[in-house]
Amino acid sequence: MEDTDFSKGERLLLTVFGLISLTVFAGLVFAPETFWDGFVKIYIWDPIVKDAGASGDAGYSQVNTIVYILTMVAAVIVLQAIFRKWQLPVDDRMVWALIGWVALAPILRVMEDADYFKEGIDVLFISPLIHIHLAVWLVISAFIGHISRKNHISMLSMLLVAYLAFTGMLVLPNVHVHDTGHFWILGGSILGAVMIAVVLHNTWDWDAIPRSMLAFAIGLITMGLGHWMQLARTPWVQDSGLMPRDNEILWPVLVVVVIPLVITWAVWKKGEEDLAQLRLTGHEVGVIPDGMTLDEWESEDRSSHPVELLSNRGILATPMVAGMLFGQLCDGLATMVGIDWFGYSEKHPLSDAVIQFGGSLDVLGEGAWLFFLVKAALVTLIVWMFSQMRVEGRQQHLRVLIVLAVMIVGMAPGLRDIGRLILGV
Repeated sequence: MEDTDFSKGERLLLTVFGLISLTVFAGLVFAPETFWDGFVKIYIWDPIVKDAGASGDAGYSQVNTIVYILTMVAAVIVLQAIFRKWQLPVDDRMVWALIGWVALAPILRVMEDADYFKEGIDVLFISPLIHIHLAVWLVISAFIGHISRKNHISMLSMLLVAYLAFTGMLVLPNVHVHDTGHFWILGGSILGAVMIAVVLHNTWDWDAIPRSMLAFAIGLITMGLGHWMQLARTPWVQDSGLMPRDNEILWPVLVVVVIPLVITWAVWKKGEEDLAQLRLTGHEVGVIPDGMTLDEWESEDRSSHPVELLSNRGILATPMVAGMLFGQLCDGLATMVGIDWFGYSEKHPLSDAVIQFGGSLDVLGEGAWLFFLVKAALVTLIVWMFSQMRVEGRQQHLRVLIVLAVMIVGMAPGLRDIGRLILGV
């Protein structure tokens, strides 16, 4: 079987996913009382609208949590097959580009937490719509890279047009809604366009698709951080009628960002030499040689093969592990600091159950310390599993998308939490 061919299981899953999607679409059109009024509106749409409104921070229910989890699992399974069919790159550079998009989501989400976006636009920056919405722009940036891979000027021009479309339609129209300054907002928006050119200039040897994706993400991140700076310098009144809180900044950043960075760097250094040696042999970390199935690989003793000798530690120096490790530690620490020291609350029912149990132990604060320990144990287990995992070449897309899913539920909320702490929203 060629790597671009779908397996029988994948064809079955794609068929099931298509039938479910068709059923939901038909139900929304022909039986809206049952599908929309009786389910989607109650469990999906109303919480999104409430979260975007003046009250903000609508909690998750068990129903929509289950729906979101099942949707994410289905998306991973379906998209990995499609991405492999399209032969999209799955190297470290693609993972770095995806990390850029994961980091972009919380930056824009914090802007919504600060009530920057006006009604009608704000719902696009509420989970889960923000991830679907940004996925569309990610695909646009990837398509730009694909069609302009041999023309760098064309790539830059089209990315700048896409950047102007994003900021012009979704961001800058909200500037005059608030009584605030404009210097950092406009400066960050201009610098974002410059950063797209800077990233492209410094990634000449990258494949065009991750190169375009990373440049667009960095441009939008720069623009978003300009808005953060404007809020910090000239705060605007939020929809609740309150000004942002005057939170402490230095020690939360040191705890939530610097400590995970130091740990991630130490883990990276531990695997750096093994990864370099493995790639010198022409192999990729955890990937068995082409032409072999996993069953064939495991049927004999391969302990002396470079993949077995060097993968366990070598994978520690990849952006896959770095993104997951930093993200989960950041999320755990941000939740602990935000709840136990700054009075924030947890929205997810499962996470809240862990925190409530920690609080019942009456050891430290409100109990979010236990959530951090669970997160730390979870990411340790995930990293260990990835170090032991061996995959065929055709399974690399699945591995990358699993990493992306872990980062979305770890890095994204962690960076959002620290952003809210910094800005007091």
